[in-house]
Amino acid sequence: MTESFPVRRPSGCPFDPAPEYAGYRRSEAPAKVSTPAGVDAYVISRYDDVRTLLRDSRLSSRLAPSDHVVPDADLDREVESGSILQVDGAAHKRLRRMLATEFAVKRMEALRPRVAAMVDERIDALLAAGGPVDLVQEFALPIPSLVICELLGVPYADRDEFQERSAQLVRVDGWTEDLQRASDDLNQYIVGLVLAKQAQPEDDILSRLITRGAELGTPLTLEELVTLGISLLIAGHETTANMIALSTLALLRNPAQLDLIRTDPAKVPGAVEELLRYLSVVHFGLFRYVTDELTIGSSTIDRGDYLIAALSSANRDESVFGDPDRLDLERDAAAHVAFGFGPHQCIGQQLARLELQEVFTRLFARIPTLRLAVPFEEIGYRENTLVYGVTALPVTWDAPI
Repeated sequence: MTESFPVRRPSGCPFDPAPEYAGYRRSEAPAKVSTPAGVDAYVISRYDDVRTLLRDSRLSSRLAPSDHVVPDADLDREVESGSILQVDGAAHKRLRRMLATEFAVKRMEALRPRVAAMVDERIDALLAAGGPVDLVQEFALPIPSLVICELLGVPYADRDEFQERSAQLVRVDGWTEDLQRASDDLNQYIVGLVLAKQAQPEDDILSRLITRGAELGTPLTLEELVTLGISLLIAGHETTANMIALSTLALLRNPAQLDLIRTDPAKVPGAVEELLRYLSVVHFGLFRYVTDELTIGSSTIDRGDYLIAALSSANRDESVFGDPDRLDLERDAAAHVAFGFGPHQCIGQQLARLELQEVFTRLFARIPTLRLAVPFEEIGYRENTLVYGVTALPVTWDAPI
């Protein structure tokens, strides 16, 4: 039987993945679903299967990760040169090698004092304004935006423009004139930025990519640089911003867990891994194309079929994570697949970890009485975007005496 996809998170339980995934994991054969893109696909729901398949060279990433949930998506369109999310093989290795140095652990750790200062500046602004405020607009979005702007050499004064455009581009309602306009506007903006960096390189990622390509004898084209710039700009703030806001809500709903990191900041890095596992904000999974026959459980998947690697389901797999539906900040969750797995695993994951660690080391320590300013039931969620989160998070706190 072919079921409809995407499956939806349960009403009243916004932190949990769709209940259908638990049934999928119990079945020996992967579930076959009908997608808004107009094709059938197999949902890969178990942890071990997801990890195995995401590193299998017989799966192609030539489709955008969200194509399966975009109505009537053009699955045969040509992949853009420089799309690190979609190119495979040698082309992907070349791009990833260019970027690897920029997101290495050592370089990210060197950024920690600067990121910590940015977080403190935003907390200062919250305290100066007084509650209630929307934590999404006043805190969760500005922090990763500040960081990625600084890294890419994007003037922070332009943040409102790219935030608006990128928020539109991660929607999965279908391609519209508004989305096309947003795509064209963002592309035009990044073209201008790249041309400026080519004319006068500075101390930023785009400038170093231009220089590094020339030094290696494989210079990146304008199209590649623009596509990489757009990808990094969107990915660099959308996922982290949503994780900051949704994690804050999850912690406020679990005060005993929150107290663990408020009283012992040394537990924050482990807590971040558990929040990544528990929330899995890439909630529709990753779309892949099968280039050669493969076997999953008792099923043979043919060349030309489509797969959906359900990250949120893998991160709730009972065979790997005990009592997986419970938020446990003392759990060893480092093996989660929230960042994907295999050659296309998120290249910016160390930056995301750094930002989340600094946020949750500081936010509740400096505003210990932070709480929701509206009933929990009134919080709205981003159901129709590639990255799950809250639409707004009204919070308040007690004024210092």
